[in-house]
Amino acid sequence: MSATTSKQQELWQQYIETRDPAIKEKLILEYAHIIKYVAGRLSIYFGSNVEYDDLVGYGVFGLIDAIEKFDITKGVKFETYASLRIRGAIIDSIRELDWVPRSLRQKNKELERVYAEVENDLGHAASDQEIADKLNISIDEFYKLLNEVNLSSLISLEEFLEQNYEVGVSVTGNSKEDRPEGYMEITELREILADAISKLPEKEKTVISFYYFEDLTLKEISAIMKVSESRISQLHTKAILRLRGKLARHRSILSE
Repeated sequence: MSATTSKQQELWQQYIETRDPAIKEKLILEYAHIIKYVAGRLSIYFGSNVEYDDLVGYGVFGLIDAIEKFDITKGVKFETYASLRIRGAIIDSIRELDWVPRSLRQKNKELERVYAEVENDLGHAASDQEIADKLNISIDEFYKLLNEVNLSSLISLEEFLEQNYEVGVSVTGNSKEDRPEGYMEITELREILADAISKLPEKEKTVISFYYFEDLTLKEISAIMKVSESRISQLHTKAILRLRGKLARHRSILSE
C-alpha cells in the first residue's frame, strides 16, 4: 500500500476537526481504489455468480464505515484498516442474501473429506477423475459440483484466512497468537499448510501463490496464466478443498 500523501493527510485533518460530510466524500473518492482491489480479490470465490460491480457496491459501505471509525492515533495504516472493513462489508452483504443453502455447505464439507481421504490413501494429489470416481459421479457432474461449492467457500472464508494466510489488524490486542499455546498451534498449522501447498498440483499451487502471497486479483491471475477467470476460480476451489481437507484431518488426528 502506498504511503499517505500530503493531500490525504490534509483531508484527514480537516475531517477529524469538522466531520464535514463534504470532506468525507472527498476521502471516499481518494480511497475508492481500495474497494476495487478488495472486490477484485474476493471475486475469485464467485466466478460469474456475483457481478464484480455488485461486490464494489457492497464494499462502498465498508469504506464509509472505515472512514467514520478510523482512529488516526492508533498507528495503523488506513489502507490496511479499510481493506478489512471493506472485505467484511462484502462478506456480510453476501451472507445477508442467504443464497448458499445448507445442503451446499454440507457438500463442501463432504468434498473436503473426500479429498483428504483419497489423497491420504494415494499418497499424492488426487486427479479430478479419482475424486469423481470416489464420489461415484461423472467428470462433468464433478465439475458442476465444483462450481456449486465455490459459492459456499465464502461462508468459511474469514475462518480460513484467519487461520492460515492473511493476518488482519488485531483490535483487541488479545489474539490467539499472543498466547504461548496459541502461537505454538498457529506455527504448527502454518508448517502443515506450507507442506500441503508444496504438494498441490502445479497450476493450483501457482494460483494460491499469486492470490495469497502476491496479492493479485482474479483478473490479474487470469491474464498471467492465460486461462479464463472461471478456470482460475475452479483451480482455487480445488486447492482450498485440498488444504482444508488436510487441516481437518490433522485436527481430527490430534483430537483422537
